[in-house]
Amino acid sequence: MMSKNPISGLSCILLIVGGLNWGLVGLAALVSAGSNWNVVNLLLGSWPMVEAIVYVLVGLAAIYSVIECFAGKHQH
Repeated sequence: MMSKNPISGLSCILLIVGGLNWGLVGLAALVSAGSNWNVVNLLLGSWPMVEAIVYVLVGLAAIYSVIECFAGKHQH
């Protein structure tokens, strides 16, 4: 269920993008060595700084989600 908090919603979207991207990277490695199914790289590879920012945002979303999960376990 999506939270009303816009940061939680954005975090969820970024985690889905990151998870799907890493899933494709792993699948490509299993199916065909040397294949590049890194969608973020394929879309933004010509802009390395933007690509790096996307990866940092996905990482920050993961950190936010971990904190949110642990904070949620302590609330009643």
